[in-house]
Order: sequence, then structure tokens, then C-alpha cells
Amino acid sequence: MDQATYRRLYDTLATYDDIARVAHAERLDEELLFVIHTHRITRDATRRFYVVKRQVPRLAAQWRRGRDLLDIAREWNFPPVLMGQQLLGELGVPRKKVWQTFLDPETAPDDRIRREVELLLENDRIYSPKGMEAQRERGRKGEERLYHWLEAHGIGYRTEKDLRGKYQKTPDALLDRPIVFFGQKLAWIESKANFGDEVELKRNLRRQLGPYTELFGEGAVVYWYGYIDEAGSPPGILLWDGPTIEGITPVLAEPHEPHAHRAPSAGSPAAPPS
Repeated sequence: MDQATYRRLYDTLATYDDIARVAHAERLDEELLFVIHTHRITRDATRRFYVVKRQVPRLAAQWRRGRDLLDIAREWNFPPVLMGQQLLGELGVPRKKVWQTFLDPETAPDDRIRREVELLLENDRIYSPKGMEAQRERGRKGEERLYHWLEAHGIGYRTEKDLRGKYQKTPDALLDRPIVFFGQKLAWIESKANFGDEVELKRNLRRQLGPYTELFGEGAVVYWYGYIDEAGSPPGILLWDGPTIEGITPVLAEPHEPHAHRAPSAGSPAAPPS
């Protein structure tokens, strides 16, 4: 997707209801649009979190005078669950009890809070427990697609679980033997059930992809929902989307060619525990 199209969609998908409207009008996948909508909502919430937090005492006073939590969240255009959690804390509900209430409204301190929390949960498809679980499920499905592709082509690999405790950071699939793609040997593949815009690419490069290249050599990252066309591949990392990887017939590197794993130096943060 080109940058201009992505920016237009990002700016348009202000509410959850916009997703179905845009999908119908432009014949686009609703799940892709939900991912882009999630980018917008989570980044805006992060940017304005402390702006809203400073208003919480005043907003809690409004709630005590009878205004409901969802109405307050909508006025501030802030994720309902995040707003509700902040306000319950201001109302004196202990943090552990706040979390418990949003996991199970039946445990709410009183009937009014229970009813209002239920409304917040119904109207928050990102920060509610159901929304968070849906996000985790997208991640699991992306990893399953990657593993199915590797197994279908007879490529051995180790998962993050297999490598736990050996390295500080591990990719979703560390290949037993590198594969060769247009002359580039790839030792690992990371799965991202997301859309790779500039913000995501920079964040992933800093937190995960860069360290992978230092530890294991060159690799690839699959953004299953696509990425910005103008984005250049970072050094040592290929960018793929779903159709790209699933259209590739991988070629294994020659057996005598060494694997690209780089042993951590003694005392480095990535050194395996003794």
C-alpha cells in the first residue's frame, strides 16, 4: 500500500463504525482496516494519556454527580476501558480490584459501576479483555501460517519457546539452515500480524529486528497485513507480506555454508545464562 493511501485510511478510520463503511465503499478487507484503526486509536491514546489523566479528578466529580463513564469517554474521544480504569482508580477502587472488575463486572464494587463497566466493555474493541484476546489470536494465527509454510517446504526451525533461556531476544522462527532468497541468506523469520507503517517498522527494528541481525545474521519479517510500499528494507532484513512469502519456494543454503548464528560474547546482555 502506498503512503498516501495508508495516510488517507488512517485519517478516515476514526471510529469502529468507519471500518464497515470504508470496507464497503472501497472493497477493502475489514480486518486490515481494523488493524489500521487500531494503530490510530492506540497511538492517540498514548499521546494523550497524561493530558486526560490530569483531568481525571474533575471527571470523577462529574461521575459522582450522575454522569456515566461511557459518556465521559466519548466526550474525550478516549478508549472507554482506559477511561474507566483511570476513573475507578480516582474513585478509590484499588488497582487490583479495578482489573478484576474489567475482567468480571460481576465483581464490581456496586451495581452502578457494574452496569457502566459492562457498557465500557461493549464499546471498546481494542482495550477490553475480548479485544486484547482477539489481538493475541491474530498473532497466533500469523505464527501458525509461518510455521505451516516452513513445514510445507521441509524447512527445520526452532521457535521462541524452543530457544527460551538461550538468548535474550529470539525470533518466531530460527532456521536450522538458512534459506537463500535472491542471493541473500536468511537465518530467521519474524511474524507480525500487523501492518508495517513507518511507526511500526521503526519500533520493531529497534526492539526486535535489529538485535536479531546482531545475534543470528540476516533475516526477514512478514507483515501479514502488508506494509508501506515506500518503506525500504532495513540493513540485513527483508520485508515480506502474506502473498509474498506464500508465493516463495525457498531454497536451502548449501550444507557446508555456516549458519549465521553469532555466539554472544561473554558478559554481553544476550549471553545465555550459566
